[in-house]
Amino acid sequence: MNLIAAAIAIGLSALGAGIGNGLIVSRTVEGTARQPELQGKLQTLMFIGIALVEALPIIGVVIAFIVLGGE
Repeated sequence: MNLIAAAIAIGLSALGAGIGNGLIVSRTVEGTARQPELQGKLQTLMFIGIALVEALPIIGVVIAFIVLGGE
């Protein structure tokens, strides 16, 4: 049962990060299309947002290791 819990934790965290990254990048492209002069600022904010969203799968992997460590 622990293996299933670990797989679900990793899978859902990866799914959430993928959706989050897609939303962040799509909004950045939309903002750049509307105001091209803000491309640098938008791109910087996009990279910060992606870095924060990518913390989610890392936390999911840590939780999976904790769950598997209980065996």
